[in-house]
Amino acid sequence: MNTEYFIARRIAIKSERTFSKLIVRIAISGVMLSLAVMLLSVAIIKGFKTEIQEKVRGYVGDVRIFKLDLNHSFELTPFVPSKETLSALKNNKDVDYFQSYATKPGIISANDEVEGINFKGITKNFNWSYISKHLVSGRVINFADSAGAMKEIMISSYTANRLKLKTGDKFIMYFVQDPPRKRPFNIVGIYDIGVEEIDKSFVLGDINIIRRLNNWKADEIGGIEVRLKSFSRLDVAAEQIYSNLEMKLRSESVREYFPNIFTWLSLLDVNNKVLLILMMIVGVINMITALLIMILERTNMIGMLKAFGMTNFGVMKIFLYNAIYLVGLGLLLGNILGLGLGLLQQYTHVFKLNQSNYYLAYVPIEIHLSDVVLLNVATLLICVMVLVIPSMLVSRISPLKAIRFK
Repeated sequence: MNTEYFIARRIAIKSERTFSKLIVRIAISGVMLSLAVMLLSVAIIKGFKTEIQEKVRGYVGDVRIFKLDLNHSFELTPFVPSKETLSALKNNKDVDYFQSYATKPGIISANDEVEGINFKGITKNFNWSYISKHLVSGRVINFADSAGAMKEIMISSYTANRLKLKTGDKFIMYFVQDPPRKRPFNIVGIYDIGVEEIDKSFVLGDINIIRRLNNWKADEIGGIEVRLKSFSRLDVAAEQIYSNLEMKLRSESVREYFPNIFTWLSLLDVNNKVLLILMMIVGVINMITALLIMILERTNMIGMLKAFGMTNFGVMKIFLYNAIYLVGLGLLLGNILGLGLGLLQQYTHVFKLNQSNYYLAYVPIEIHLSDVVLLNVATLLICVMVLVIPSMLVSRISPLKAIRFK
């Protein structure tokens, strides 16, 4: 029989000392809250990063390809991609799909209001899966009718609210060139990406409008958007795409296109690390305090055990077993609290956010089993390793003095 474990179990379960019970409950609560906060912080940070990355890359792609020149305007220089460039993209295992586009600045005039905007021209092969998920009202552009498609447009809810427009309304857009040209459009759909930099800057329409306004050839485009199968492969895939481009072209990853957003996301990682360290310190300090108090309250017992021949290491094991039990109970309760709140938010979105400030209307949650296991194991190991030091206090307790101690 494991004598140390038996004694530790009796102390943990059947202790009648009121003060030590209070301290033990505080220590368990400290571990529980620390783990719950760590679980939620990791899940929220990962949720934020994933949701915002998906919003940005869903609209502009992971890598943009455009002509290499000194043009720094919103309107891209036209080019015709070579067969080699298209073949390299098709054969790249990291590429999910790619699509052509072009942009041209314009001004929307409606309801006595004007709004500067970037007209994003797309082709009939445009992948609508992302836009369809964020469609607020209406439908996507119908490219089956080529003549009708040139009169259809999709705008964001941000632009619609500013200009007091809705699905089915018509307006005039003035395209910036010399001389300015105007075109009538019918709103067939309104979408809400949730990223202000995108919602306030772009509308979607037929690329053939830009080709006609700029006198481009039928196969000329402004750029190519490349969507990758996995965002984790962005840096490697972007480098491969760039190395296979013809000399007249260059590429740019979504991180380079939206540096402010991705810099902010990287700062969230720093905040998360600081929070994890602070919560771990809180849990460890609580357990050290509880262990020291338990040792002091059990001084008579320690003296009796030593007098009966138990070694210092054996007495240390009693209190370490006890501490592991308390930490384990705190971890169990922490998992219930943290995962419970996380799953509640994941399925109900009860905690809301200001979308204009955070790009999201609710607190996102992304729970991974590996994160849960890692945090539990790390908390347990760190607490046990740190608690070895205060448990060594038993070696300094004299059996004779301890038995006399009141």
